[in-house]
Amino acid sequence: MMPMRRLTAFAALLALAMGLRADVRATPGADFGPTPEQAALLEPLAIVVNRSNPVNGLTSSELHKIFLGDRSHWTPDRRITLVMREPGEAERKTILRDVCGMTEDQFKTHFLHGLFTGEILVSPKILASPTGARKFIYNVPGAIGYLRVSDVDDTVKVLRIDELLPNDRSYKLRVDARQVGK
Repeated sequence: MMPMRRLTAFAALLALAMGLRADVRATPGADFGPTPEQAALLEPLAIVVNRSNPVNGLTSSELHKIFLGDRSHWTPDRRITLVMREPGEAERKTILRDVCGMTEDQFKTHFLHGLFTGEILVSPKILASPTGARKFIYNVPGAIGYLRVSDVDDTVKVLRIDELLPNDRSYKLRVDARQVGK
């Protein structure tokens, strides 16, 4: 009889948990994003390109392919130049985690393998500062990179990602605003 009681208690708890979960989802206006306190600590990370680039937005899938070197050209005559910050930088960690779905070691291995096999034509251009990245992107028509929104100016163009701009509430790419540098 004891196993049946445990099973009944488990079923009751499971039903209660499912019922509470359903109620939470059904609550009008419920928001499952970061709390206001958490949001204040997260700064959007803008994906930026040279102003002459005709592209105004990318899907997450397209961005993933670009950052992994699977897509190498904007147009048949315009090569993509990927600009990244140095390993260890908070912005780079965010891109590796949220766009590439990789750790630093996995990313390095992916590019070394791709360069060796010829599947990837060019490795990313690594720059030490947001100012350096912004200036490089300004000067190279096919360049794409990332900057904290606070580092963006009118010399570069911010792309929509999945139709969202960095200041949109549902925008996904965010870096801890408290982390500066490594």
